[in-house]
Amino acid sequence: MERGALFSPVQSIIHEAQWRCGLTLSKRPRMEVLMLLKLHTAIKLGEKILTNGTRTDKDLGNSVTLTTYTNAAEARFCFLSNVDSSNGANVDLQNDGKYFVPAWSVTVLNGCNKEVFNTAKVNSQTSVMVKKSDDASAKLTWAWTMEKKKDTMLGRGSLKAHELLEQKEITFDASDYLWYMTSVDINDTSIWSNATLRVNTMGHTLHAYVNRRYAGYQFSQWGNNFTYEKQVSLKKGTNIITLLSATVGLANYGIRFDKIKTGLAGGFVQLIGKNDVTMDLSTNLWSYKVGLNGERKRLYDLQPHIGVSWNTNSSYPIGKPMTWYKADFNAPSGTNPVVVDLQGLGKGHAWVNGHSIGRYWPSWITSTNGCSDTCDYRGKYVKEKCNTNCGNPSQRWYHVPRSFLNNDKNTLVLFEEIGGNPQNVSFQTVTTGIICANVYEGAQLELSCQGGQVISQIQFSSFGNPQGQCGSFKKGSWEATDSHSVVEAACIGKQACGFTVTKEAFGVPINAMSGINGIARLAVQVAC
Repeated sequence: MERGALFSPVQSIIHEAQWRCGLTLSKRPRMEVLMLLKLHTAIKLGEKILTNGTRTDKDLGNSVTLTTYTNAAEARFCFLSNVDSSNGANVDLQNDGKYFVPAWSVTVLNGCNKEVFNTAKVNSQTSVMVKKSDDASAKLTWAWTMEKKKDTMLGRGSLKAHELLEQKEITFDASDYLWYMTSVDINDTSIWSNATLRVNTMGHTLHAYVNRRYAGYQFSQWGNNFTYEKQVSLKKGTNIITLLSATVGLANYGIRFDKIKTGLAGGFVQLIGKNDVTMDLSTNLWSYKVGLNGERKRLYDLQPHIGVSWNTNSSYPIGKPMTWYKADFNAPSGTNPVVVDLQGLGKGHAWVNGHSIGRYWPSWITSTNGCSDTCDYRGKYVKEKCNTNCGNPSQRWYHVPRSFLNNDKNTLVLFEEIGGNPQNVSFQTVTTGIICANVYEGAQLELSCQGGQVISQIQFSSFGNPQGQCGSFKKGSWEATDSHSVVEAACIGKQACGFTVTKEAFGVPINAMSGINGIARLAVQVAC
């Protein structure tokens, strides 16, 4: 026995239910928030018993456990957990009733005789959004200018030190970028004419220039430290080495996350010459400069910029690092949400009318492995479970709030850090394409389109034991013959519809489901 603690199967499965709801918040926030609210409300019913009661566990067989909390007044609160990841279980608690517990789920029983929640019987609506190109801004005309780097190429900074400084402490949130600059004198070019520049950095990306010549960039795969290595050519006499360190977000959780270093602090800078002769530059005299000249001049806002010339009469550069692009566009008509498609770009930052819409990195492609057309949350959690979007950028479309837009001319500014092609950048509007719902018997079906759209077609409807997921539903081993007509009559031509899902609503006799494992469920897919 144990006082005031959930046993691990209950705890882990409830946590997975919370995770499962949270995964789709971006698709349908209201529905998933309601599900979490119902879970919280169910647990809250037994708060006093759970925190002051005594727990007993009883193995009911078939991977089902009954956990009972009892307080001094003999009030009870129960959990039925089924840790079988494939099979549901029918449970007879005699005087406390009969229950069906789906695979890998927990049923919450108030008073140990009334089901108030089950983690697998989560009713949800999923909206699949579609993007439509906007003709008014389909083809953008680009002006461009290069990031001015003369000062950093000459090693001129505002701070000097005989050590490699920590990036966050120097930039102080003023910029993602910090320049590290030093010089080295070479006498024997036979050793150093073809050398390797090796830099150990705490991340997250690093660019290098030697004598104004770009050596290239590298980045950390997982946001931690990495070693940069590039071949460089050194000349006789003084050589200027310029490094640009860029952060890609900062840690915001974990033990002493605020103490996690970024930039070159704690690492080293070395030159490796012929026969592995090594020169350590870590304690050289280093100059530092925070940020980009384009940031200082605020090239992203709409004000005139003294001394800045935007090229408009020549073709814009493609694949050129450290390039600023600018294009005017008309706001998409209507009231639907607006996004900008940054396909073809590398890595950088985007602004609309001077407002930042975020940092982008569409050239970073996710792994091509690990995704599947099917998704099953049952069983032990692993981070690869139900992966989607394999082989694609983690983000390609960026939301542009309509409050950022003017009725007439608008301006998009991009800072392209690693080199990309803005040819396919375009503005689009987002609307609801299809809506799916999974609703268990006894619960309420709720469907709603957005932006004044109405439900135009019932693409799938099955009351029984349907299989699959949104976009790939299929009939199960049985279904009500009226599955389609009932939903069609209730929803076609309406912006929103809903009704309580019961056997009676679908013309199924009360005793028709005898011998069928589980409870009936309605799966619906409609077009707006």
